[in-house]
Amino acid sequence: MSKAQPGVPRGPEVGNPGFQNHGPTVSFSSLRYSVTENRGLWRRKGPKKHILKDVSGIMKAGMNAIMGPTGSGKTSLLDVIAGRKDPAGLESGQVLVDGKMVDSDLRLTSAYVVQNDILMGTLSVKENLLFSGNLRLDPRHYSSSEKQLRVNSVIKELGLEDCAHTKIGTEFLRGVSGGERKRCSIGMELITSPSLLFLDEPTTGLDSNTANQIITLLHGLSRRGKTIIFSIHQPRFSIFRRFDHLTLMNRGEVVYSGSACDALGYFTDLGYQCEPFNNPPDFFLDVINGEAPAPGDISTFNIDVEHGDVKTENTTQNILALRFRHSPQYQQVVTEIDHVIQGLEIGVEGQERTAGYVTSFWFQMKIMCGRSVKNTLRNPQTSYGQMALNIFFAVLVGLVYYQMPLTFPEAIQNRIGAFFFLIMNVVFGNLSAVELFINERALFIHENSSGYYRTSVYFLSKVFADQLPNRIVPILVFSAIAYYMMGLKPAFTAFLLFALTLSLVSLSGVSLAFLASASVSSFAVVNILIALPFVFMMVFGGFLVNLNSMLSWLSWLKWISIFKYGLEAVTINEFSGQVFYSNNTIVPGEVYLQLQGIDYSTWGFWQNQVALAGITTVCMFLAYVQLRRINRWK
Repeated sequence: MSKAQPGVPRGPEVGNPGFQNHGPTVSFSSLRYSVTENRGLWRRKGPKKHILKDVSGIMKAGMNAIMGPTGSGKTSLLDVIAGRKDPAGLESGQVLVDGKMVDSDLRLTSAYVVQNDILMGTLSVKENLLFSGNLRLDPRHYSSSEKQLRVNSVIKELGLEDCAHTKIGTEFLRGVSGGERKRCSIGMELITSPSLLFLDEPTTGLDSNTANQIITLLHGLSRRGKTIIFSIHQPRFSIFRRFDHLTLMNRGEVVYSGSACDALGYFTDLGYQCEPFNNPPDFFLDVINGEAPAPGDISTFNIDVEHGDVKTENTTQNILALRFRHSPQYQQVVTEIDHVIQGLEIGVEGQERTAGYVTSFWFQMKIMCGRSVKNTLRNPQTSYGQMALNIFFAVLVGLVYYQMPLTFPEAIQNRIGAFFFLIMNVVFGNLSAVELFINERALFIHENSSGYYRTSVYFLSKVFADQLPNRIVPILVFSAIAYYMMGLKPAFTAFLLFALTLSLVSLSGVSLAFLASASVSSFAVVNILIALPFVFMMVFGGFLVNLNSMLSWLSWLKWISIFKYGLEAVTINEFSGQVFYSNNTIVPGEVYLQLQGIDYSTWGFWQNQVALAGITTVCMFLAYVQLRRINRWK
C-alpha cells in the first residue's frame, strides 16, 4: 500500500476529529460519454468523439479535486456528475448520490458554480445575493426578513462586507475585484445551504493569493460537512495540500483516484521520482504528459496492456490508466461501488423526479421585472442613449421637413419622403435589440438551469419591463417632436394615431430582432439575419417599387412588410380629410390615396394596425419558442 510522501501534510479526512461528515457521497460507475462533432456550414453530423471512457469513482464529504491537462475530460466528468451534460451523450454508466439514482433534476437540488462568473453586472453584491434568495428560498419557510438575514449571513461568511453595496461591474461600470466576484458567484449558490457543491475551475483567472483565499473558503465549507467537487488545472502546493480526495484524468480516463496525500506515494511505487522542492501537481501533470523521467523498467507495465480488455497503443499515457485499473486503489473503489449498487434504491416511481420551482409565477415576475428595471436605469447606453438618439433624429427630421406647406405637388412629395424616413428610422433603430438575448444568453442558461425562474417569466419580464419602456417611451417623444415640427395635421387625435402607428412599427421591429436574437448566439450571424429581412421589407413596402407594374411575382412579399403597413397607416392618417392647393385649385388628399390604390376607409386604416400587431405577436411567440429551444446542456 502506498505511503504518504514525506513533506506532504495529510489534510483532515473523513472521520478525523473536527470533520463533520454530513455531506452526501457521490458515486459513479462505468461512465462513457461522447459527443457528435458537427462539420461544415450546414452542421452535418460527423463521427463521435469519446470524452469519458469507462470512468468510475467515489467522492465523499470534503474537498474532492479533479485534475488533468487541458482536454483530459476533467470538466466533462464534473458536468456529467452534476447533471449538466446532455443525457443523449451518456452511452453507459450511472451516478448515485447517497445510494440513490439521480437524473438531470440534480441540477435543481445541488449547487453549481460556473468557471466564468455569471452575474448581473449592474447590481451590487448584496442585490445579486438577494435576487438568488428571493427566487430560490421557499417563501413558505422564509419570510422577507429571514431572506435578508440569510443574505447577510452569507455575506459575512464569505467576507464580502466591504463590497456588499458595490456593483459587480460591466464594460462601462467599474466594479468589484476578481476574487470578490468569484466569492459572490459562490454565495449565489450557498444561499440555499446545499450540501453538495460543484465548481468548474474556481481559481481560473485569479492571482495566486486570491486563488488561495477561494480554496481556503471552500475548505472551510467542506469542514462544516459539505461535499465539494471541483475541477482544477494546476494548483500551487498551498492549495493542493487542502485536497482530501484527488482524481487525475487524461484522455478521458482515470490515472489515479484516491486520497490526495497518497498520490505521490502511488507514483513513487510506479517508479516515478518527484524532485525535491517540485510542486506535486506539476509533477503529476509531467507524468501524465510523459515529460517526467520514465521508470527504468517500463516493460513491467506491458503485461497489463497485453491482457487488457481494450487494445490500445503502447504509450505511457495509456499504460498509466491501465496500471491504475489493476491497482489496489481501483479495486477498493470498485468494491465500494458494488456495495453501493447492491443497496440501490430502485423505487423510481416513489421518487420525486421534478424539483420544480419554489416560488410562484407571479412572484418570479415581480422579482424579474424589478431586476430588469434596475438594469435599464443603470445602463445609460441602453436607456438614456436610446432616448437621446431618438430626440436627435426627431429634431433632424423636423428641421429638414420643417412646417411643410400645403401647396401641390411638393406637399405630397415632402410628406411621403418624410414618412418613409420616419418609418425607416424607427425600424432600423431597433437593430440594437438583437443584443438582448445574445448578451444575456449565458446568464439566462445558468439561472434557468439552476431553477431560478421559468423561461416564460424571463421572456415576459424582458418584454414588459425592459423593451417596452426602452422602445415605446422614446418613440412617443420622437413622435411629439417630429410631428409638430413638420406641421402635420393639427388635430390631436391625428397625432395620437400617428404615435400609435410608429409605436406598433417599433414593436414589430423589436419582435423580429427578438426572434433573430433568440435563434442564434453570434453577433455576426444575427446582424445578417435581421438586416436582410428589414432591407427586403423596405424594398417591397410599396414606396421604392410599384409592385403592381414590376416584379409582380414577388408582390406577395408586401404582405409581410412592416414598411408597407406603417407607410399606409401614417399616409391615410395625414391625407384623409387634408386639402392641398395648386394655384386656385383644391386637391383633396383622398385623390392621392385613390391613385396609389390605398383603402382610406376606417377599416382600411385599422387593418394596418392589426397587421402590425399580428407581426409583433407572431414574432414574439416564435422568439419565445426559440428561447425554450436554447441548448441548456454544456
